[in-house]
Amino acid sequence: MKRREFIQLSTITSVGLSLSATNFFSSCASGVKQFHSSEYRTLVFDLLKDWCDGMIKAQIIKPSDPKVHGLMDCPACDTVHARVMDAVYPFFYMAKATRDKKYLEAGILAFEWGKNVTRDDGAWTNDLNPKSWDGTTVFGAIALAETLKYHADLLDESTLGRWYKRLESATEFVYNRFYKVDASNINYGATTIYALNLIGKLLNNSKYINRSKELVAQVKSHFTEPNALLFGEIQGKDKKKLSPKGLPGIDLGYNIEESLNNLVLYALEEKDEDLFSILKKSLDSHLQFILPDGGIDNSFGNRMFKWTYWGSRTSDGMQPAFSFMATHNPALGSATFKNTELLRQCTHNGLLHGGPHYVSYGIQPCVHHTFAHAKPLATLLDHWDDLPEIDKSAPLPRTIADGETYFEELDVSLFGKGDWRGTVSAYDSIYSQKNDVRQATGASLGLLYHNKVGLLCTASTAIYKMLEAYNQQPQPGKDFALTPRIETFKDTIWYSNLFDLEATYSSKEDVNTIEYNANVQLKNKAKETVLETASDFELNYTCSAEKLEITVATKQIIKDETAFVLPIVSPTGEKVNQISANEVTIEKPNGTVKITSNCSIKIKDMLKSRIFNMVPGVEAVPLIAKFKTDNTPLKITIEIV
Repeated sequence: MKRREFIQLSTITSVGLSLSATNFFSSCASGVKQFHSSEYRTLVFDLLKDWCDGMIKAQIIKPSDPKVHGLMDCPACDTVHARVMDAVYPFFYMAKATRDKKYLEAGILAFEWGKNVTRDDGAWTNDLNPKSWDGTTVFGAIALAETLKYHADLLDESTLGRWYKRLESATEFVYNRFYKVDASNINYGATTIYALNLIGKLLNNSKYINRSKELVAQVKSHFTEPNALLFGEIQGKDKKKLSPKGLPGIDLGYNIEESLNNLVLYALEEKDEDLFSILKKSLDSHLQFILPDGGIDNSFGNRMFKWTYWGSRTSDGMQPAFSFMATHNPALGSATFKNTELLRQCTHNGLLHGGPHYVSYGIQPCVHHTFAHAKPLATLLDHWDDLPEIDKSAPLPRTIADGETYFEELDVSLFGKGDWRGTVSAYDSIYSQKNDVRQATGASLGLLYHNKVGLLCTASTAIYKMLEAYNQQPQPGKDFALTPRIETFKDTIWYSNLFDLEATYSSKEDVNTIEYNANVQLKNKAKETVLETASDFELNYTCSAEKLEITVATKQIIKDETAFVLPIVSPTGEKVNQISANEVTIEKPNGTVKITSNCSIKIKDMLKSRIFNMVPGVEAVPLIAKFKTDNTPLKITIEIV
């Protein structure tokens, strides 16, 4: 059912709640506590308060209609975001912190709306259809449990008893649903470990605690060698299924923003030193993918159809794992600080937007991003005294990178020279064989970043599809991939190296340069190689402190128009100049991007001044460099002047 069909809003009336906890606020002691990491705490607290205020503005107040009373009216999506009750925890935290009754009222309303998606077996479903996905019950159970653990004193006895009973039924469902760690995608198994431990202790139920320990023993086999990357994000029953290259299913967004969070929280509670040892190594590896501005490089992740530059659309956020573990590695603290600043930059009118350029392109935010990412901030604030000192003094690995870091379990390489940072991917693990959307692969340049001007190139999905219709926003306008690529069209069918899962590359470096040499083929989405024109290409990237050079060549005859497509990330407002047939510049606040080629460069015709892709939520200027008819190798140079 469509959201606007479901809501049928009429006159908005007042909340009309009768709360026995009202007197609690007047009895709270006054005084201001001094906290460590004051700059970081101020950032976290102010952002959470802004989000809570934004969610209150979006909350529907209509007591006469319990089907919508407490629901949040999403500005972007024509669907019901049924996990709205997850917001109960951040609302209750803010109620106690500010002693403002409006947050308590909002939290109660959000949670009580969950009756609309409650099943007899204890599950909350992910949308209004009672047969829809029910695994998200584990997230609702954690939000309710943390609310009761830390803020039960805000509820009257009758409500408290009812909510505890609801928690018991939800947890029993989770216990039966996730009977093994890979009963679903690994993010659910990892989350269940923390959920059953947390709730088992809250309810004094050893059955749940014992199951969490069983799942911990199982999850330890889901970390790769040699880099301890968590794997198991893949559709199908076999979560350890390997790709044709022998690579497991890994998604950085879900790992960083959900799975590792919950495993760290469990390890802290149980003082599980064996798990801690694995998590330290894993977090250090995941840290390699955090960009200097706090962005998360998930260009290659096999669930990157939900990637936003700051993380993943409906997961929790990286803050708990990276903050708690900063005592092990202070750079983890720098990463979470910078990522939280990025979340702040992407927040407008109280709601987290799904990318840096939503506002400049005129895209409305999905409210799901906000209520999902609010929870971990409440977790931090409720545990602030347990956190280590957190600041931005420790440099991120990617900020100071010089040379190549290769991840063999991904066939992904990270490189750095001078101020240039990039990602090359030939990762071939596909999340959904039935609905392949294709992350960065085919030896493509999944990401290009410059320390002075920021993000320059980024992958998107090759084809944007709504694999999770209730968890993604529709793509505005015509879908156009942002991943730099070679492409041709044969009888209107698109062929590109983005569909080449068999691509290979090698690298070599010296003091001044790092060079990648790849062999790729142009294929269509059915994995068929183009015929009757050039299909086999050599794709090379050479990076020095001064520039990045892309060279593309073929020994075959190019009979059909073939081009290299280079979308340059650029929000509306930055000046674009066509200097000549072979040169384009884009003026950014801290430098000018200069793109030159030995072939003509054309800016693709667009309805607006930019193209926009939901993955990862940025605008770009699409540059098209066409091969010459004499098969001269095509060369493109990117510089900052």
